[in-house]
Amino acid sequence: MGKSPRISEAEWVVMEVVWRRHPVTALEVVRQLAAHKQWQDQTIRTMLRRLIRKKALSYRAEGKTYYYSPAVSREQCVRGESRSFLERVFGGAAHPLLVQLVQEAKLSPEEIAELKRILRNKEKR
Repeated sequence: MGKSPRISEAEWVVMEVVWRRHPVTALEVVRQLAAHKQWQDQTIRTMLRRLIRKKALSYRAEGKTYYYSPAVSREQCVRGESRSFLERVFGGAAHPLLVQLVQEAKLSPEEIAELKRILRNKEKR
C-alpha cells in the first residue's frame, strides 16, 4: 500500500465501508450508504471513481461487476490526515495540539495511564 492520498470527508465515509468489507461491489457500497447518508446511487459511484483516480482504491472487474479494495490502509490515511491537520492548524507544532486535546478530552484513568506510559517511552528515546 502506497502513499496516502488526500480524501474528502464524504470520500472518507466511502473508504470506511471498503476498509471494513473489501472486496466490495459498488452495489454493496450503495446499499450500505444510500439509506444511512441519503446519498444517491450515482453520487456514491462518482466517489468510488474519484477514489480510484486518487489511488485510494483499486478494483477488479468480473463481467459487469467491479470489486473494490483499499489501495491504502486506514492507518496510512489517518497518519496523512493527522500530518495535514497539524501543519494547517498548528504550523506543524505538536505541543499546542496535544495540550489542547488533553485539556478538552474526557479521559479515563486507564487512558491517562496509557498517555503517561507513551510520554515516558518518548522521553527515554
